[in-house]
Amino acid sequence: MLIGFAVPVSGSWATTDNILSVAERAEDLGYHSLWTFQRLLSPPDGSWGESYRSVLDPIATTGFLAARTSRVRLGIAVLNLPFFAPPLLAKQLATLDVLSGGRLDAGLGIGWAEEEYVAVGADQRGRGRRADEYLPLLRRFWTDDVVSHDGDFYKVPPTRMDPKPVQPGGPPILLGAAAPPALRRAGRLCDGWVSSSRADLTTIGKSIETVREAAREAGRDADALRFVCRGAVRVRSDKRRPLVGTLDQIRGDFAMLAEQGITELFVDLNFDPEIGSPDADPAESMRRATDVLAALAP
Repeated sequence: MLIGFAVPVSGSWATTDNILSVAERAEDLGYHSLWTFQRLLSPPDGSWGESYRSVLDPIATTGFLAARTSRVRLGIAVLNLPFFAPPLLAKQLATLDVLSGGRLDAGLGIGWAEEEYVAVGADQRGRGRRADEYLPLLRRFWTDDVVSHDGDFYKVPPTRMDPKPVQPGGPPILLGAAAPPALRRAGRLCDGWVSSSRADLTTIGKSIETVREAAREAGRDADALRFVCRGAVRVRSDKRRPLVGTLDQIRGDFAMLAEQGITELFVDLNFDPEIGSPDADPAESMRRATDVLAALAP
């Protein structure tokens, strides 16, 4: 199982110096990948949680990482498709792939926050069917010399998009999903699946099997798919559940996840309210992150 690490993007520790420090240290320690996530807005009452109150844009952050790293893969988990027109997202992701030398992993989803849908002028109705049309169209911008599309939701006149991504066929698409129809969409149309910060890690294998079954039914090679776990790690001495506990306990949980079919896990401290909060002490957050980086290194 490959191990990655999420850079500081949420809360007070999400500074230029801290992002660079974590990225360089992770690359030196042999981590496979670095990750970011998207949150456009948050409610005034903070009811979505500390990690969503103040979040850097993942596309801009990934571009910064591309310029300051040389080996690690760069993942975004996830960008919400309804917030982007297909050619806009295709252009942005292709550019990131070019600038990183072909190191981008594109985690995509359909979103859940009604407030964000309203603010960007997107329609939640039929969002699953929209995604079914969107995902193949996205790839066509990366592969076809000329793209022409007249679908139920999207229309593209005969046009070109260049430059193409460095990776043949474009960046791998990892779908963020939880509901069974969305999991099956990942198996039918994508290169893999990425779990959410709230996934039940004791039963994550069931979600993986749903994705694999859909891939087999679509005539695809289920063994070629990637299954990525967002590891919402919280180092605690008085609490225990998967990826929450002492560093030794958390490290021991990795084997349990690999046995369920996870092929990649990235450690994400942004979802610890004691770290990824605007009210947290950024120096203390970095001290704790430095300990975790060393203890959980592959």
